Amino acid sequence: MQRPKYKRIILKLSGEALAGDKGFGIDTNTIASISQSIKEIQDLGVEVAIVVGGGNIWRGRSGKGMDRTTADHMGMLATVINALALQDALEYYDIQVRVQTAIEMRQIAEPYIRRKAIRHLEKGRIVIFAAGTGNPFFSTDTTAALRAAEIEAEVILLAKKVDGVYDSDPVINPNAKKFEFLSYIDVLNKGLKVMDSTATSLCMDNEIPIIIFGLSDPNNIKRVVLGENIGTYVKED
Repeated sequence: MQRPKYKRIILKLSGEALAGDKGFGIDTNTIASISQSIKEIQDLGVEVAIVVGGGNIWRGRSGKGMDRTTADHMGMLATVINALALQDALEYYDIQVRVQTAIEMRQIAEPYIRRKAIRHLEKGRIVIFAAGTGNPFFSTDTTAALRAAEIEAEVILLAKKVDGVYDSDPVINPNAKKFEFLSYIDVLNKGLKVMDSTATSLCMDNEIPIIIFGLSDPNNIKRVVLGENIGTYVKED
């Protein structure tokens, strides 16, 4: 059996990744493919925790005239919708899954409790962290960094539509340069769109590496876990 490079990971899925080519909402074929890939890495013995965004349902920051706190709370609820959809898709593959929310909603999910989350992972369950940090003004990228530090994850796998980090938008600039390796300071100083600065600083302070890769092929999740050099690797110098 192939040996994974990591024992415990945080997989950060953007809401847009769950929408597939539709651009909005949840694409059932896409979420099924992602779930199958997650099962494959779990079968390798990897403990998997997931942080999911909500941009496929609500992007409050682009709205005008709405109170920022209200908009962010709406975004947190969008992540819960995505987490429940992902839970359902994973359970189709006979995977035990627990959704934990930073805002309590006991009828549909567990409240986030660090020790309980770790215990779930040790028992071979997948844990999905929803509702962000539970606080406005913090992104789900920051949630991924925070939860990774709390559960002592070895790495954050940042699954995106693009296949890594570039010095400019590769869609607009065909000559954009892709970075294979970056330091946290490089990301902050260059203003690269990897994670927001709060999340990047949190990873730097806790020495949590970040791997940014494309999700156009869901098998990339397994490739990264096995240590294949794809995407962009962010770590200390």
